[in-house]
Amino acid sequence: MALLSRRVHPDDWKPVGVEALEANALKVVRSVDNQSVIAGPGAGKTELLAQRAAYLLQTGTSPAPRRILAISFKRDAATNLAARVHQRCHRNHAGRFDSMTFDAFAKGLIDRFGQALPERWRPRPDYEIFNPYDPMYRGQFFADFLSQQVGSPPSSVGTYADIQAIAAKTFERRYLVGSPLPLDGWMNPSPAQWAADRFWQLSLHEGKKCVLSFPMIGRLAELLLRVNPMARDALRLTYSHLFMDEFQDTTQIQYDLVRRIFLGTDTVITAVGDNKQQIMRWAMAMDDPFGAFDADFAGKRTPLFNNYRSSPELLRIQHVLAQALDSHAVEPISKTAGTIAGDSCAIWDFSSPEVEADYLAAFVAAEMKTHDLHPRDFVLLVRQKAADYAAILEPAFYAVGIPLRNEAGKVGAVMLQELLAEKASELVITILRLSMTKRAGRYWTECQEALATLRGITPDDEATQSRLARELDIYTINFSKAHPAPPMSKAAAHAIVDDIIAFVGRDQLIAVHLPYSKGSWLEKVLDAVALHLFAAAANGSDWLTVLDAYEGVHAIPLMTIHKSKGLEYHSVIFVGLDDGAWWSFANDQIEATAGFFVAFTRAKQRVVFTYCRHRGTRHKIATLYSLLKKAGVQILPIA
Repeated sequence: MALLSRRVHPDDWKPVGVEALEANALKVVRSVDNQSVIAGPGAGKTELLAQRAAYLLQTGTSPAPRRILAISFKRDAATNLAARVHQRCHRNHAGRFDSMTFDAFAKGLIDRFGQALPERWRPRPDYEIFNPYDPMYRGQFFADFLSQQVGSPPSSVGTYADIQAIAAKTFERRYLVGSPLPLDGWMNPSPAQWAADRFWQLSLHEGKKCVLSFPMIGRLAELLLRVNPMARDALRLTYSHLFMDEFQDTTQIQYDLVRRIFLGTDTVITAVGDNKQQIMRWAMAMDDPFGAFDADFAGKRTPLFNNYRSSPELLRIQHVLAQALDSHAVEPISKTAGTIAGDSCAIWDFSSPEVEADYLAAFVAAEMKTHDLHPRDFVLLVRQKAADYAAILEPAFYAVGIPLRNEAGKVGAVMLQELLAEKASELVITILRLSMTKRAGRYWTECQEALATLRGITPDDEATQSRLARELDIYTINFSKAHPAPPMSKAAAHAIVDDIIAFVGRDQLIAVHLPYSKGSWLEKVLDAVALHLFAAAANGSDWLTVLDAYEGVHAIPLMTIHKSKGLEYHSVIFVGLDDGAWWSFANDQIEATAGFFVAFTRAKQRVVFTYCRHRGTRHKIATLYSLLKKAGVQILPIA
C-alpha cells in the first residue's frame, strides 16, 4: 500500500487500508463538527479515529503546522492508535499526530510549565509520582493520612473529631481533587477542605520529597492553564483537532482540563466510547461524560451499528447483557461469520481447581489443532488476584506444551502488560530484532523512524537520514558480533540494555517521551526490561526464541478484565464466575455488570465461563447467571 505524501482533495479521499466504513463512521471521519460517537465493542472505534486522522492529514483539513492530539485512557490504546495512523499515513503526515494518555498529557504540561504555578501549588522540579492504591498501602493510604498524619485543625475550622468523621473512601474524590483548585487556597475551609489542603501542602512542600498522584497532576495542570493563558493559547494554536478515546471512562479532572483548554475554540473534538463499558467509576470516572460533552461543546451524537469482531451468535447473547446496562441499546449488526461447531457460550462446572486447569489446558490444545489457532488467539480472564489462578493453571498448560503468562504480574516495579507497551522496552526489542534477524526489513523501518524521531530528523532531510541509516547498520552489525548468544546472567542482560540505550541516546529518549523526564520511572522500566530479558533467556538457546518469549508470542495470556479492555481474542475463557471473585458485586452492580460485559465482548467466536464450588457459591452474582440463562446459555457439568 503506497502512502501518499501529497495532499488529496477531500472529495477524492477514500478510507486507507480497509474496504469500506459504515455510513455513520464515514460521516464522522469527514465531519467538521464536534462529535460524540457511541460505539459498542467491536464497532471499530480505534479504526474510526485512525481513518479520521488520515482524512484530516492527507486532505489538509488539519493544515500544517497544526497537529492532531489524541488522548486515550490506557497507554496501550494510545500506542495502538498511533501505530494505526503510521500504517495509514506517510511519515510527513503521521509526524503531526500526537497520541498519548490523559496522564501523560497532564504530566507533560506540568513538566514544561509547572514552575509558572503560584508558590502554594508549585511542585519541585524533581517531583515523584505515587499511587495511593498501590498494594503496599493495603488500601489504607488516605485512612492512615486522616488518622495519623493530618493532625488537629484550628478551632476556627473544627475539631479532631470532625477530621475523623471524614470518610476515607471518598476523601480523594470529593475533597482532594473533587473540584478545580482555588488559586489562593480554600477561604474559610470546612474540616474536609482543611484536611485536603494539608495533604496538598505536605505532598508539595513539607516532605523530604515532592510526591504527586496523577489525579493531583491533572488538577495542577488545569490550574496552570488558568493562571497562564499563554500556555493555554499555545495549545489551542497547536491542535486543530482533538480525539478522545474510551471517553466513557473520562474523569471530572480530565474533562475539566480539556474544557479549560478547548472550550470556545476552533479545535474540532471527536469523543468516542461506549457507555455500556464504563468500568472505571471506582477510579473517578464521570457518571455521564457524553452528556456533559454534548452540552458544553455542542457535540452531535452519532451511533455506530456494525460489529466487526463477534459472530452473530455471540452478538445475540451480548445484546441481552447490553440491555441490562441500557434498555435502549440497539442490537448491532455482525460483520463476522461463525466458524466453530457447538456452543458459542457455556458455563462449565468443575469439581476442583486442579480438574478445571487440566481440562482447560487440554481444551485449548485441541482447539488450536482443530482450528489452526495460536496461543494468543485465546485469553484466560479473571476478576482479580491473577497470581492465585496462575499458580494452578500454569503447570497444567505447561504439561500440554503451552506456556501460560500472567500479564498482570510484575517484573521488578512494572506490570508485565504495561512493560511491553513502554517506549524504552519497544526500542530495545526492535533493535534486538533488527540485530539478530536475517530478513529484518520491518524492524529496519521501525528503528529508522524511531531514531529519527528521537534525534529530530525530518523525513525530507535525506542527507541526515542517510547518515543515520549507516550508523544504524554499523551498530547492529557490531552488536550482533558482540552478543551472539542471549544473556546468561542478570548482569549481562543489564549490560545489553545499557548498550542499546547508550546508542539510542538516554537524553533524547527522556526529551521525547515525557513520562521518563521525572523521578526514577525510566530506571525502573530499564531494570524491568533487563530482568524480563534474562527470564526469557532461561528457556531459549537462540535470540529468536528469547525475543519471542519476551513478547509472549507463543504464550497464552492470563489477565484481569480491566487489562483486557480494547483487546480481542478468538476465544475468551473466564475463570471463576463465583461470589469469591465477584465479592464486591453488590456494592455497584452496574459497574460490575459492565465489567462482565467487557469480558464477554473480547471474544470473536467463543466464550467459556468456569465455576468451581471450592472457590465460592454463586448466590451473590445470581443476576449474572440470570442474564446468561435468559440468553440461553447452559450450565454444563464437566468433571
